Amino acid sequence: MMTSSKTILVTGGAGFIGLHFVSWFAQNNPDVTVLNYDKLTYAADPDGVRELNRIPNHYFVEGDITDRSLLENVFENHDIRGVIHFAAESHVDRSIDDPDEFIRTNVHGTFTLLDVAKNYWMEGADQPRPGYESARFHHISTDEVYGTLGAEGLFSEDSPYAPSSPYSASKASSDMIVQSYYRTYGMNTVITNCSNNYGPKQHEEKLIPTIIRKALHLEPIPIYGDGQNIRDWLYVTDHCKGVELVFHAGQKGAAYNIGGENERTNLYIARKICEILDRLVPDKKREDGLESYKELISFVEDRPGHDRRYAVDASKIKKELGWQADEDFESGILKTVEWYVNENK
Repeated sequence: MMTSSKTILVTGGAGFIGLHFVSWFAQNNPDVTVLNYDKLTYAADPDGVRELNRIPNHYFVEGDITDRSLLENVFENHDIRGVIHFAAESHVDRSIDDPDEFIRTNVHGTFTLLDVAKNYWMEGADQPRPGYESARFHHISTDEVYGTLGAEGLFSEDSPYAPSSPYSASKASSDMIVQSYYRTYGMNTVITNCSNNYGPKQHEEKLIPTIIRKALHLEPIPIYGDGQNIRDWLYVTDHCKGVELVFHAGQKGAAYNIGGENERTNLYIARKICEILDRLVPDKKREDGLESYKELISFVEDRPGHDRRYAVDASKIKKELGWQADEDFESGILKTVEWYVNENK
């Protein structure tokens, strides 16, 4: 492991967003050692971790965020000076079928990690250890904690929490635990609530990879309900840039929404991906006698508690920190589909 000015702990750095973030942050901050801590569940990408190991200031530790003893050893042995906490169970459908794991990881795991950090960085309430005044705990959350919107309006950082699924309830709970450590102990915390991420290397269970995979296999593309559920889509690299900004410069105790301002219905997304595939892989559809991949789109029974619309107001991070998304949905989805097509060759 290289010697640098400080070491930060990134949890969940073998998952979709975590991999992108660790790569981005480690290369942009060569004086910081990034200790990547991940349980390597089904959602992890071991090949991606091996690629990260080529970065000289990246260091990987396999571990569970509920394992207090291991976390305490990591903090002591590596003198952790910051935490960026991505690790979470995140697939809504899975949370409906098996909520227990979501509560264990997202609620108890976040509490354990937060408490270990507090005990290592602080001597008492509002009393950081000398030299640890700038040690920061950055909690990554979701816009789903706010519940659902009507046809108008946006979620702001002041919107009330109204989670609809066991997943969003577990993330809302973890947000509140983080806020309590700021208010009770004066701990240096920040929270970011992001809209739906997409991009290369996303796990196949998510919406966009599912649409692409099903289309390329000439299988029915399942769309919940009437396909009119709306999400605000954020390209993963734009999210990573926002997280880095907040970690470095966000106000202590604050929350920041990070959104792409790209509201799209699920049906629009499916059709757009099919249009791109019609251009990129025209011969494949003809194997099944299709004029367009759009003919594969099928509607399936809606899932329980399916929120109708999410959209976040990202004006706070723009005004305070100068963040701006580089990709709109059309440019980002083209890059994403091209990546998956190349992977399937």
